[in-house]
Amino acid sequence: MSWDCGLRYMFSVPPVLQPGNMCILHDKEDLSRLEMVQRLAKDGCRFLQSHSKGPERTSESDEGVHVCLKERGHDALVLQRMSSEQPALSASARGGGREEDSSTDSVVSDRYMVVSGTPEKILEHLLNDLTLDDDQGTTQGKESDTLLDDFLLTYPVFMSTSDLCQALLGHYCTKRHTGKEDRKEALERKRKVLHMVSQWVALCKDFLREDEHVKLFMKTLCRYVLDDLYEHPALEKDVRELQRLYQLHRRHVVDEYSPQRKSKALFHQLSLRENGLQSRGTQRETKEVLCHVYITMDSYLGMRVHAGVLALELLQAVAERMDVPQGELVLVAVTYPGGRLLLQPQDRVFSDSLRPVGRLHACRKDLGEVLNPFTDNSELQQRTARMLSLNTWDVAVALTNFDWTIFDSMHEQELIYFTFNRHASSSHTVALELLLQRCNEVQLWVMTEVLLCSMQCKRVQLIKKFIKIAAHCKAQRNLHCFFAIILGLNTAAVSRLSQTWEKIPGKFKKLFSELETITDPSLNHKAYRDSFKKMKAPKIPFLPLLLKDITFIHEGNKTFHDNLVNFEKLHMMADTVRLIRQCQKDHMGNGITQKSSSEVRAYIDYLHIIDNQQTLFELSHRLEPRA
Repeated sequence: MSWDCGLRYMFSVPPVLQPGNMCILHDKEDLSRLEMVQRLAKDGCRFLQSHSKGPERTSESDEGVHVCLKERGHDALVLQRMSSEQPALSASARGGGREEDSSTDSVVSDRYMVVSGTPEKILEHLLNDLTLDDDQGTTQGKESDTLLDDFLLTYPVFMSTSDLCQALLGHYCTKRHTGKEDRKEALERKRKVLHMVSQWVALCKDFLREDEHVKLFMKTLCRYVLDDLYEHPALEKDVRELQRLYQLHRRHVVDEYSPQRKSKALFHQLSLRENGLQSRGTQRETKEVLCHVYITMDSYLGMRVHAGVLALELLQAVAERMDVPQGELVLVAVTYPGGRLLLQPQDRVFSDSLRPVGRLHACRKDLGEVLNPFTDNSELQQRTARMLSLNTWDVAVALTNFDWTIFDSMHEQELIYFTFNRHASSSHTVALELLLQRCNEVQLWVMTEVLLCSMQCKRVQLIKKFIKIAAHCKAQRNLHCFFAIILGLNTAAVSRLSQTWEKIPGKFKKLFSELETITDPSLNHKAYRDSFKKMKAPKIPFLPLLLKDITFIHEGNKTFHDNLVNFEKLHMMADTVRLIRQCQKDHMGNGITQKSSSEVRAYIDYLHIIDNQQTLFELSHRLEPRA
């Protein structure tokens, strides 16, 4: 009984099969493992679509041929044939053949790309298709690495980390054949699994470090490799690479799992360092978050702090920024609905999920009502004058350094987690959420500074400064902050100040118009995309637009087709989020590093922001009432 693979093919495999001969596959198990298709493709076999008319035929073009592999009567994997050029082998390397064929520079090789499938079959195909060492630089090797990268970036969408660990262990331990000839195949399979694990650890190390399933998986895998080193010494190189990536170390301890090898010095126990095994409590303290401490009912100080910050530290920062004695202040957390919690100096402000215990308010001790503001707008207006004394380039540098510190720590997989788990709090999206929050804060800060300035002449100077700062941010390749400043100046509360804008000099109006063009959303933000593409890395993209692109891919394509993972959709998403990796480093591995003024940095790190839109509009109408 022949196996239905969705299409009938003719195999032209000279000299064993002559062109035009029909080869029917009978072995269901061989085909289900994809080994038959993979080996024939690698050996130079050409898959031709049968000209017989039948329901199985799905495409007229060679490139569009899809192969559907079934398991127990259900679709398990759908592949699409792709052609790629590879350097031709010499006649001797091919083991014979006609001499005149050796002059060919390249040959067209048929490969099969994943369209959809079950998670297990997709993983199996990627492992079979994986290239090692000698083939890494070839076109096929690059395509294989890209598909592997797609899988490792997007696997959380369709399988858990625990399931992936179990599947990888299963592929490593599987014994498919026996005999001398298949020993090489077993070694290759084990090396492919170790290569994939190394790529996974290198790509997602920060996310995997605290995962208990991964810790157990790494210990188990190392023990299996240890058992195999005697039979396959070539695995030593792969183990060293894994050891380097996951901070493994070797120690001369007898392997309790292999008593027959006690006398051999070659075998050492591979284990994780204790620091690697334990969930490091210090890592939480090193994470940074943006904290809002309200100083009036509708305005706050935004500051970047470590996740283990204490109430005392926040009060010190607020007292210094607002020029108020620290002893007069207390920190109050407003919980929902309506509860109030007086924080003691040594109380932690953030929970383990990096969420504040409530809305934080800094208040005076001597007030009868603790939530009354300790300062009014007249005092705040005087402080905004500090902005006029700051150098615009230094301000842009401080803003860029602030953003870069967060962006450089961001992982492209955060975009995947954010897109598919937007309603769930996840520690995997901390850096992304910080940058999105920072973009909103900078926009509100621009509005706050302009609208708290009561004198028109100073407002004109402030707007000129912000235009120059935006231009400097663009020059420093920080499009994230650049967008925030331009959007802040374009908000209704600021743009309606017609009398103020009339006083702006012509050259500044022209510069603002040019910068504003880049933020034009028409033609799917073509102006921004063209401008950003021309910028060399490292650079900081406008992340809300990147999230919009990913959301369009997500909502415009189904994640599953007939219970099969739509891998084409995940490939598009992975291709989009890889932009983060491309932006973070140049070809020399350098990031954005600039020296900034300590005075400016102290100002930028603690921005005073009004986040109430009604209050901002009231301030705007107070400055320039309606006619």
